[in-house]
Amino acid sequence: MEGGRRAERERAIEAAAYEILAERGYGGTSMLLVAQRARASNETMYRWYGDKNGLFAAMVRRNAQAAGERLEAALGSSRGAGAILRDVAPVLLGLVLGERAVALNRAAAADPTGDLGRIIAEGGRRRIVPLIAELLRRERPDIDGEALAELFIALVIGDQQIRRIVGDLGPPDDAAIARRVAWALDAFARLSGIGGDRP
Repeated sequence: MEGGRRAERERAIEAAAYEILAERGYGGTSMLLVAQRARASNETMYRWYGDKNGLFAAMVRRNAQAAGERLEAALGSSRGAGAILRDVAPVLLGLVLGERAVALNRAAAADPTGDLGRIIAEGGRRRIVPLIAELLRRERPDIDGEALAELFIALVIGDQQIRRIVGDLGPPDDAAIARRVAWALDAFARLSGIGGDRP
């Protein structure tokens, strides 16, 4: 199948999976139901994804793709960590508070096997935190990059993600994301000495 056509079919399959996930939860979502909803063959589903965990791993990867790609590209640049974090923080916050991430995390919380939670951690946090740690160590080799990356994540996201998952917080608009990011980056710069006005 041609690349553009396959990408279009993958988006349709993932959209169907999100719909079923919202309706039935992770346990009630099956490859067969997704195939039927997306008008895809079972053969295609298993060839492309392997199994349900493979499908959800692909969904998690695609959802986290923008933040990961920005960080990976930024590591190849000579820009300061503060400038890179200013670019990445709103993408990261928008990602974790977005509807798709909320749906995935709600399903993970209801999954007694823990499989979906492991998939989310592998495709999201376990990919992003080491990239941020590497960026911070590049600027300050003397620091504990992992600890400062965790601090950065805590300041940017805080308890907003869990509040979104439990329904205590609605989806933020761009202005709310910008305010939170500005506050978090200022606090991070004061606590770590990284960032501030440095380009």
